[in-house]
Amino acid sequence: MKSSKLNKKLSCFILAGLLIVTLIPAAFAEDVLQWRNNRDGIYNETGLLKSWPDGGPKLLWANEDVGEGYSSPIIVKGKIYLTGIKDAGEFVSSYDLQGKQLWQTVYATGWTQTYPEARTTPTFVEGKLYVISGDGVAAAVDSESGKLLWKSDVWNKYQGVFGKWGGAESPLVVDGKVICTPTGEQTTMVALNASDGALVWKTASLKAEGAYVSPALIEYKGKKQIIGVTSKDIFGVDPQNGNIIWSFDYLGTFFENDANRSRWVINCNTPVCKDDMIFVTSGYDHCGVMLQLNENATGVTMLWKTDVIDTHHGHVVLVDGYLYGSNWLNNNKGNWACIDWKTGKKAYDKEWETKGSIIYADGMLYCYEEKRGNIALVKATPEDFKIISSFMIEKGSKTHWGHPVISNGVLYIRHGTALMAYDISESKN
Repeated sequence: MKSSKLNKKLSCFILAGLLIVTLIPAAFAEDVLQWRNNRDGIYNETGLLKSWPDGGPKLLWANEDVGEGYSSPIIVKGKIYLTGIKDAGEFVSSYDLQGKQLWQTVYATGWTQTYPEARTTPTFVEGKLYVISGDGVAAAVDSESGKLLWKSDVWNKYQGVFGKWGGAESPLVVDGKVICTPTGEQTTMVALNASDGALVWKTASLKAEGAYVSPALIEYKGKKQIIGVTSKDIFGVDPQNGNIIWSFDYLGTFFENDANRSRWVINCNTPVCKDDMIFVTSGYDHCGVMLQLNENATGVTMLWKTDVIDTHHGHVVLVDGYLYGSNWLNNNKGNWACIDWKTGKKAYDKEWETKGSIIYADGMLYCYEEKRGNIALVKATPEDFKIISSFMIEKGSKTHWGHPVISNGVLYIRHGTALMAYDISESKN
């Protein structure tokens, strides 16, 4: 009798446990915590549509009042976080999964000159959101309440030097430190305490102006290293103490045989790193370069350079040994290309609309061209740039510079003041 009652109770507990598991939203398992997911544009989703219906995937909702911006959303524990700018200044907002605003917090004035739109994608760590404004203010905000926890005017404090278009950095958070890259005569990169914004360390100066690059983090032979880019250098920093371990003259590489050194230098792309190899690319016919760390990760050697992928600001993705992205023909035009990761050898260079941003998920490339707002679904293969499906973004305004995001079978697209959510899950279609 007692055994029977015990078995019934046990069955109830098991059923209750199964019920709890099924009630936990799947989105929680596919959170997007920072810029381009893990800064590489790779989204670890499965069960996504391999083709879209005519007119594109189903639009779940659109919020057309999220503020002006080129930044991307992050999705954490059933909440969406996004930066924007209005008359009151640059802010971060929280939304539910139906696009309803929960709170909004202003943290800086923001960039006020040409292209003033918000650029920073929030970084989520332990209940806090970290951002860097277009005018160089780093800040931390509580993700639940929207309370501003601290802010630091980093660029003014450390005499940072902006490029022509201001700042465009999504903060990297490493071991309790928020990384910012003000550059200038005083320093190149600084680390702030994630708890209160106090200075932890600052590097020596590489005597360069700022770029528009969100740095990457690598771990090689058990040691972490921050990989950053300025207007002229690629460099590696010890995240523990801020020592610059090595630097590489990127500017000298792409102007090696070019007398016209007045050509614009606008480095925008986060380095792509795998094992001991680091790829950095820039537009304006500047070459992309592949660097290899030495045995002790204290220096680099250039393995090869390429003019096939010279991405403007849409970034690239590394999939199964190949790099995919768009290149720069002029400010209004670019092709879509693929090269071998190890050799730089061209696989293809194909025309479609114009250049833009790219991400990868479940065997497919998502290519978002920047002029008219077409999005193409392309099989990730070096054999050809073959478009399976495409549709056009019709909400929002200005240039399509926001990068796509995928979380729990939903494709999020930001276009100016509009944020849209599209259902791309096979199970829901």
